[in-house]
Amino acid sequence: MEDSGVFIDVFVRETARRAARRVLQRSARRGANPVLTLAELAAVPDGGSLAVPRGALVTPLVREAAWERDVALVDEGDPGAHAIAGGARRVAIGSDHGGYGLKAEITPMLTELGWRVLDLGTRDTNACDYPIFAQAVAEAVADGRAHVGIVVDGAGIGSCMAANKVPGVLAANCWDERTARNAREHNHANVLTLGAGHLDGHAAYGVVRTFLETPVGPGRHARRVERIHAIDVRYGRGARAGRDA
Repeated sequence: MEDSGVFIDVFVRETARRAARRVLQRSARRGANPVLTLAELAAVPDGGSLAVPRGALVTPLVREAAWERDVALVDEGDPGAHAIAGGARRVAIGSDHGGYGLKAEITPMLTELGWRVLDLGTRDTNACDYPIFAQAVAEAVADGRAHVGIVVDGAGIGSCMAANKVPGVLAANCWDERTARNAREHNHANVLTLGAGHLDGHAAYGVVRTFLETPVGPGRHARRVERIHAIDVRYGRGARAGRDA
């Protein structure tokens, strides 16, 4: 009887995975890049995996749910690439020369908060262009190499604009704990941009901690964020975010 129970459990898991995969493939055949939703994820048991079609958009709410349930989101085009699951979460961080000092202060804070850090530069105060580092951080989040990202420049505005050009990324420029909480809960932001000219290390710590510890909100918030992602799909900008964290 015990062997029979194991067989049934395996059968149910495999059936659920195949059903979710068929839903996503049907979406892909309809034309635009499909969007992975909580409905598809719900069909996968805790600790399982879900094959995601290349080019699918994976929303921050789905990222959060997959993380909490330890579900790996596997890129169909690259089975070796999967969602970050288990262990410490990873945050990608980057800055230009103007944000380098604050980045250096923030990095050890992230480790103290239990995060693994993927530092994408810059490495010194020599003049450089903020869009390069904003793009690198945004792509790390969209590709699933990091769960969330942080970019620091002089004001945080330009890096926010650049990061938001990467499909699947929702970047928010926050300057206090209130805006950081709102960006996560209401807007499902997965990249935080900071202005080194407006924040000292202590204030930045409060913003970063609040951003990282605030879960994304369900219900009406999720519905509105889905509309943001629909804009990406409408204009054909969803080709990058096939992997997720």
